[in-house]
Amino acid sequence: MSATNLEMATIGGGCFWCTEAVFQRINGVEKVVSGYSGGTVPGKPTYREICSGLTGHAEVIQVSFNPEIISYQIILEIFMTTHDPTTLNRQGADVGTQYRSVIFYHNDIQKEIAHQVVSELASYFSNPIVTEISPLTKFFEAEDYHQNYYNQNQEQGYCSFVISPKIQKLKSQHAQYLKA
Repeated sequence: MSATNLEMATIGGGCFWCTEAVFQRINGVEKVVSGYSGGTVPGKPTYREICSGLTGHAEVIQVSFNPEIISYQIILEIFMTTHDPTTLNRQGADVGTQYRSVIFYHNDIQKEIAHQVVSELASYFSNPIVTEISPLTKFFEAEDYHQNYYNQNQEQGYCSFVISPKIQKLKSQHAQYLKA
């Protein structure tokens, strides 16, 4: 499949290391890039600026996927069930607007699907879903050391205590979508 036939999803579920690690394991996903989106300050933000919580950006990933293998709807269902979309501006110990649950849609079809998935999954959670659904304006690729983070640092404490359980949850809930 050529890159021109791939579709893009831009999502944030807290720390981008976690969501990147999850989606790198999904069949039909060709590429995952960690980055920042949703901010209000001009110029390309740095990780340090993002961590201040003052730029308005969220840590996100941009997923390039083959829609003949996996749909945008399934991408969002996996996303919504592998992080906690019911906690405002936090995932576990990571707190701040940069860690918010967010879907940045690329077009009106994605917007419609995002609202549909959130509505359909509402009963799955005991608390209301607070995931933001907004149009993608700009995506900024994160610094190189953030890319492929989990795969290169699995023995690091954050990876083993925070990300590895998310990978196990992915395997138990969505095994049919995993790469061979």
